[in-house]
Amino acid sequence: MREPARGNTGFWNSLRQGGVPSAIASIMGAPTAQHMAFIRSMMREQRRPEVLHTPLNELDAVVFDLETTGFSPQHGDEILSFGAVRISGGVVLEGEHFYTLVQSKTAVPEHITELTGITQQMTVEAPSLLEGLHDFMSFVGGSVLVAHASAHDRAFLNAALWRTSKVRLTHRLIDTMMLARWLEPGRPGYGLDELLESRGIPIYGRHHALEDAKMTAQLWSCYLEDMTRKNVETLGDLYTHLSHA
Repeated sequence: MREPARGNTGFWNSLRQGGVPSAIASIMGAPTAQHMAFIRSMMREQRRPEVLHTPLNELDAVVFDLETTGFSPQHGDEILSFGAVRISGGVVLEGEHFYTLVQSKTAVPEHITELTGITQQMTVEAPSLLEGLHDFMSFVGGSVLVAHASAHDRAFLNAALWRTSKVRLTHRLIDTMMLARWLEPGRPGYGLDELLESRGIPIYGRHHALEDAKMTAQLWSCYLEDMTRKNVETLGDLYTHLSHA
């Protein structure tokens, strides 16, 4: 059988050496290839065991939130925006925040626009998903991640990372909902609004990724104080307690 015509030598070389993602990157251009390479290299560098010994009151973390077109990345729902803030211990670092919209191939449902304020036109004019992921992961660096009801965010991040770069999220991820279930068992509900109200944290800008991240960071700060009273001092201590909760 004759080999297909090789009008793009870089494509075929990249396909042999790096698989489909690298081959696609060779066609799409250097910036795309660099973004993909950065994301893939970052996923290889996570899960450092020494971070487990870090005191929680010194832990560098990124609290983040995503807005999406729905609840199921397996059925075509996509990320619309990323929001994140950097914290050290329980302190939100001044000026250390990140926000971006990203393009969505899925139409933005009307009820999502009403909830988030994100319109279809806003996503059309936004950066690509790969660009948004690259910039978000650049902001995150090697930090531990914190999110509320993190299964939703992890699923969408994994879907996006696989679609763009054929990797999965390898960062450690702490769920403030799981923390609340451990610290406050027996509550009637663990939604973000309920937990914010119970801690006297003002609620504003809900369903905007950056504002939700800021409020979740305040919730994390409250839980740090609770964990200190329970003699939970390091990230390793926290994982041990959660595994037995």
